Order: sequence, then structure tokens, then C-alpha cells
Amino acid sequence: MDDQTIATNSPVGQRLDAIAEDSAVSYLMFNKKRIKLVAKITIGRDSSNDIVVDNKLASRHHAVIQKIRDAYFIKDDESTNGTYLNKRRIPSGKYVKLNPGDKITIGTANLVIS
Repeated sequence: MDDQTIATNSPVGQRLDAIAEDSAVSYLMFNKKRIKLVAKITIGRDSSNDIVVDNKLASRHHAVIQKIRDAYFIKDDESTNGTYLNKRRIPSGKYVKLNPGDKITIGTANLVIS
């Protein structure tokens, strides 16, 4: 008896696997742009960051989004004005789990997890 299924062997199954993998990936919306979340994303005013927030209220190295296992977390990098998640200031240096629909505020810039 053959133990193979459509999901593992056929072109249709391989395409379904690829779609399923893509839907599990989270994105960050910033300035009407969709940014794919990767293992580590730095956010701040300095041009060396992955996401540059052009705002005087943002620190040069403001926050980090880090993938840990299968979830994403944000950490405030000891910024001067703090990082807000859903209008609540997150503790500096502590990782806070992100969920779809969460709104990150850095200075006057808003980033949305989707």
C-alpha cells in the first residue's frame, strides 16, 4: 500500500505547501509599505537600522524585533522616549510578544504587525 499523499508528492501539493508557508509569515506595515519580518530587525533614526524612522523623538537605535522560535518579540533598546505597543509603554530591555494587529509607536511613527 502506497503511503504518499497529494501534499507531499504532486505539483499541486507542493504549491499548497508553499502557499501555507507564505501565509504563516508576518509582515510589518510602515509608511504604507509591507516589510517582511525576518529573524532580526533593528528600528531607529540612524541609517544603519533595517527600518529608519525619520523622527526626532526616535533614538538612533530605538528598538529591535526578534524572532524567537515561532513568534516575534519587540525589545526597547533603552531609547530616550520609549517604545509603545498598543498605546502602552513597554519596559526597556524586556522582550514583549507581538501579535497580528499590534500597533508599535516610536515617536510619531506607527508600525502595524499583520
